[in-house]
Amino acid sequence: MTSHMSTGSRRPYLVWLLPALWTLGLGLWGLSRQDSVWRDEAATWQVAGRSTAEIWAMLGNVDAVHGLYYLLMHGLFEVFGASTTTLRLPSVLACAGAAVCVALIGRRLAGPWAGIAAGTALGLLPAVQFYLQEGRPYALVAAGVALSTLLLVSLLGSGPAGRRTRTRWTAYGCLVLLCALLNWLSLLALPAHAATLWWVRVGRGVWARWAVAGAGAVVGALPLVLFSRGQSDQVSWIPPLTWHMMIGPALLLAVGAPGAWVDRPTRGRVSAAAVGLPLLVVPQSALIGISLAQPLFLDRYVLFSMVGLSLLIGAGLGAAVRAARPRLPRASALLVPGVIAVTTLALLPVELAKRDPASRVDDVLRVAGEVARLKRDGDAVLFVPAARRDTALVSPAAFAGLADVALADAPAASGTLKGEEADPARIRAALLERRRVLLVTDAEGVAKPPGARRDQVKAQVLRERFSVVEDRQVRGRRVTVYERRD
Repeated sequence: MTSHMSTGSRRPYLVWLLPALWTLGLGLWGLSRQDSVWRDEAATWQVAGRSTAEIWAMLGNVDAVHGLYYLLMHGLFEVFGASTTTLRLPSVLACAGAAVCVALIGRRLAGPWAGIAAGTALGLLPAVQFYLQEGRPYALVAAGVALSTLLLVSLLGSGPAGRRTRTRWTAYGCLVLLCALLNWLSLLALPAHAATLWWVRVGRGVWARWAVAGAGAVVGALPLVLFSRGQSDQVSWIPPLTWHMMIGPALLLAVGAPGAWVDRPTRGRVSAAAVGLPLLVVPQSALIGISLAQPLFLDRYVLFSMVGLSLLIGAGLGAAVRAARPRLPRASALLVPGVIAVTTLALLPVELAKRDPASRVDDVLRVAGEVARLKRDGDAVLFVPAARRDTALVSPAAFAGLADVALADAPAASGTLKGEEADPARIRAALLERRRVLLVTDAEGVAKPPGARRDQVKAQVLRERFSVVEDRQVRGRRVTVYERRD
């Protein structure tokens, strides 16, 4: 590097520090999303507030795939209290950690500017922008995959096997297992890593050590995989695969293609493209294949593939800097910062939208505030469907004094997310004893016709025996106040 490349040569720590601070800043910007929490995050919030024993009991019935994450968040809520900051900060820190790993991989394989570009690009990707501030495990999985990939790259450049090498292979296997316990679809990173090994023509010894580490992780995660398959009804709402769902993966490949081309790997050379291209393509392709048998295609399940895309972007920008340096040494030093600045401005509408409550389908905190304003002591409250009870579980103070007349067994006591409701006849009888009822449901345009018999009875009694006196729709949810007709 010339003097204009001193960012990476004289101050090597800047290669990872700048992306870390950049991603951390993006994550902290608008972290509370105007004090909103949507239904997916509400699941994390209400489960994290339970005791460890109650969480274990629930995992036997539902959401076992997220068990480790719930236990982690339970510990954080116990120490730091329940808040949107506690809920989302782990994802912010995880993405910052992933950016560090990506920057280090990029620097090792394609130079300092490629590392800086790759690390800063990660936080700007729209998919990452969404889960950067999300109280769910997907950012943590991406960070784990990024770290395991960094370990793999370091192992490919290490010498003969020794104690230190064996320790790193063990750490690699443990990281893969940890990611699988957070979301076992992260195991799709293993075939991506295998593609990298094949591309760079590693020897039999490396293959053997990778196979042992990977097999150990798979075996360790297998009980969770098999058990959670018995709870597959949880993902029955995911739509079947369609051709238009392929547009997103195709666009991602198009964005990464230039970097893959300029840094196209030759057999036997570990390059950013040899690592990034399989990590981008293989997990997405594998999930598409799985979805042909059972619909599972959601971008969040393979969010970690964005690590591969950011590496390809970094490789492309690093190659551009090297090409410009002989003729335009000063301008070449401004290339990466300039592209990042322009991209940030171009994506500003996306960045603002992701931090708006409207970017999520609903807001359980806002609807709880409406309930607190509309309720009177002694009123009844109904939830249609029963899953909308999450707003009362996240904001119990807003529902104080209300009688949940349909509830037979509370969520924590029943080991479920939404509780067990009484039979339709008991719900009807309980409603007819009330003067006022607050109905919490989905907003018009989002709501589906009642499917469960209990919900049909709720709607029928309200329609036949009650009149609407107040109706509020806020951020994807609706509160309707009914008074009984005499």
